[in-house]
Amino acid sequence: MTSQHSTGRGPGRRIPLLAAAATGILALALSGCTGQGTSTSNSDTGSGGKITLTFWNGQTGPDGPAMNKVIDAFNKSQSKVAVKSVTMPWDTLYQKLLTGAASKGGPDIVALDFTQLPKYASQGLFQPLDDYYKDSAHDTDTLPKAATTASVYDGKNYGVPFDIATTMMYYNKTLFKQAGLDPDKPPTTWDEFAAMVPKLTKTPAGSSKPDQYAIALADNNTVDMYPQFLWNTGGGIVSEDNKKSLLDSPETLKALDFWVDLVKNKQASPIGLSGADADKLFNSGKAAIEINGPWATTGYKDAGIDFGVTRPFAGPDGNALLASVETMALPAKDDDATKQAAYKFFDYWTSNDAQLTWAEGSGFPPLRSDDNAKITGNPYPAIFGAKDVVDDSRLLNPGIASGATIVNDVFYPSLQKALNGDGSVEEIFTAASKEVQADLDKDK
Repeated sequence: MTSQHSTGRGPGRRIPLLAAAATGILALALSGCTGQGTSTSNSDTGSGGKITLTFWNGQTGPDGPAMNKVIDAFNKSQSKVAVKSVTMPWDTLYQKLLTGAASKGGPDIVALDFTQLPKYASQGLFQPLDDYYKDSAHDTDTLPKAATTASVYDGKNYGVPFDIATTMMYYNKTLFKQAGLDPDKPPTTWDEFAAMVPKLTKTPAGSSKPDQYAIALADNNTVDMYPQFLWNTGGGIVSEDNKKSLLDSPETLKALDFWVDLVKNKQASPIGLSGADADKLFNSGKAAIEINGPWATTGYKDAGIDFGVTRPFAGPDGNALLASVETMALPAKDDDATKQAAYKFFDYWTSNDAQLTWAEGSGFPPLRSDDNAKITGNPYPAIFGAKDVVDDSRLLNPGIASGATIVNDVFYPSLQKALNGDGSVEEIFTAASKEVQADLDKDK
């Protein structure tokens, strides 16, 4: 992977689905979708009853070889099922999936971000996989709860986890030293960070604009840096039952007031950063801190940054971290033989050996925390996959059909207004909360 921002992967792997066009295309696709167990399954049954499964995915970056290594090992491990990987950019995959999931030329298995799954599941394009979890032979109890619940929509589970990615705090040790701060003692609380801002944000004499910032916080087209702050004052964007907007709650407004003030008035971060911009700022040594996922380690190492990785600073009421999950779903067209063949692959993918291969090669944490101690070739999967990190991780708006719309079209534009001083935090987010509630009500 090059970057979560350029590929649409990582926490908040948000690629707009071109909603206006997508609705019509999806309706057209579904008109030909006759449901589970039909003859439109794309799997091929060869001699000896071997089934070949077409697996659509978006692993176009450095994680691709690690995935293919696991697939090759699975194909060699038995003679009944073969998986054929079809890799494409994420935006291409999501657009093709609208029609491909219901056609014979489409996938038998598809990997997608958990935020995208409700759009398809709500229209009957995927089939529920609850029986996979009910069968103890599949050993799903060893998988992180955040990973297995990411694919739940309307009370049914539509996927098996492909990966989990947590977000941690990267900090530039060189900039800490230059600021007179201990490079081995990054901030652990919001207040500690706020006290460091005047030392880490530096403005040249005679200029009103800093040339170095305490943190690179993106407010558009990004891994979701700001939303996790809301959780740590007891707030959020949407309630955990997905029924109520929390954007106007006192707890949410408390977090927003704190961070908008730090960025707008204390110049802790530039305003208007995209995720790619934030990456470049940290990568060029112009920001002391960035919150990012495991995919960023290679780029920062290649850039020569002397960085540390630790949990993000805690808020007044908690230290929840943001996580994202890519899940593997089965189109409704898959017949039972295809489904059972896919289950064999799922079992292999989530096994200890496969997850160790995946983590070592991709830099992502393994789905099974008992693999952490076995990882020797790459230190970062164990850091991002530490049990306490995974246990404290939360998903943003899981199981909400309009979840991505709420974040991209309501939350971030409102945040940008507040950062640019186009109204008070309370005014802007009270209005935004009404928009979010309207979206939630439509999903009912």
